[in-house]
Amino acid sequence: MKRTISVMLGKGSVSHNSRQFNAKNTDPERSCLNIEYRNDDIKDVYHELFDEALERYNAKQTRKDRRIDDYYEKIAGGKQEKPFHEIILQIGNKDDMSAVSENGRLAAKVLDEYMQDFQKRNSTLRVFSAHLHMDEATPHLHIDFVPYTTGSKRGLDTRVSLKQALAALGFKGGTRSETEWAQWAASEKKQLAAVMERHGIEWEQKGTHEKHLSVLDFEKQERTKEVAGLETEKANLQAENKNLQEQLMKMDQEVDLLKEKAAEYNRESEKAKKQTLTYEKRIQELAPAVKNMEQLVIKYSDDPEQVLPEAAVLESGKTYREKKAKPLIAQLVKVLRSVYAAYVDVSSKLSRLQAAYDRERSSKERMGRRIDELLEENKELQHTAIDFEHVKTIYGADKIEAVIGKVKESDKKSDKSIKRELAEINRKNQIKNKNYYDIR
Repeated sequence: MKRTISVMLGKGSVSHNSRQFNAKNTDPERSCLNIEYRNDDIKDVYHELFDEALERYNAKQTRKDRRIDDYYEKIAGGKQEKPFHEIILQIGNKDDMSAVSENGRLAAKVLDEYMQDFQKRNSTLRVFSAHLHMDEATPHLHIDFVPYTTGSKRGLDTRVSLKQALAALGFKGGTRSETEWAQWAASEKKQLAAVMERHGIEWEQKGTHEKHLSVLDFEKQERTKEVAGLETEKANLQAENKNLQEQLMKMDQEVDLLKEKAAEYNRESEKAKKQTLTYEKRIQELAPAVKNMEQLVIKYSDDPEQVLPEAAVLESGKTYREKKAKPLIAQLVKVLRSVYAAYVDVSSKLSRLQAAYDRERSSKERMGRRIDELLEENKELQHTAIDFEHVKTIYGADKIEAVIGKVKESDKKSDKSIKRELAEINRKNQIKNKNYYDIR
């Protein structure tokens, strides 16, 4: 049986390790199978390790501001050293060493045996918390320790120092990838591999150039990959956001175009209205004369011989009627008929203009309603853009691709609807122009 070995730098959550609370990835029903090796209060450990050295240090200080009241608080609040470190060890993975399988129980046995000699082997790493977890997917071991050095010439003679603590164990830094931590982690892997071999498990070492990376370097490399992935996702989200902003801009332009069309129709409507009023006024002025004209047309359309007077004494009747009366009456009838025809023509044009004006007013009302709809839709799209950013931030771009597709499809349909609306407006505009010129 071949299995890999994982050695990781942990976050050091002692409350999580001791199961003061259960995380989502744990099975509380199997927590009873966990093993607690140590669970000391870290502040008590600091008193144990450093109180005497702290007393010696403070006794040498002539300035009160250089004295240290609480060494743990000083380290916890500083940046040079961490108060403690954690290492996590695991054999195999959830597929080949599941915690609920026979292999998982074998892994737990190996880790337990490895833990027995850890403190003896690492005397300058004071273990204060150690737990073997069987209530997660794969058995693994959390070991939390305070690294310290003695005989220091700087600060406390016994103080916190990971570098010096590992150096005292024989691990001295070389190249960047061969740090004290990297050398020590590699050594602990060999110790664990030796225990595995006694239980019939061969250490499967992956043949990659990364196998000698320290845990810290490996974590940095993984974070770099993660950041690169996030940058790519950020670029994708920015592209999606740009696309949505372009759609909003396009909608704004279409709204402006429709507003211009509406303003043009308003001007045309006002012009038609003024022409209508002019025609109405002219007809009102002509109405009395036309009424008299109609009566005259009726009166003088009869036989002229029954309407005209007899000739004077000095003129024969025949001469009067033939040369004067009849031509005059005929001319008068012709004039009256032409005036009446003009009146009928003006009335007809007025009726057509009134109908054109009514159509323009109706079109204007529809245009106003459409503009209101588009403005409301534009406002909704702006809210959608804000919500869209929140959704992408929370759920990620991959999980909302289907939603984005639906939004794009909806936008395409909206574009087609607007194009049909503009085509209908152009068609009506052409009809209106034709009617306008017909009237003129």
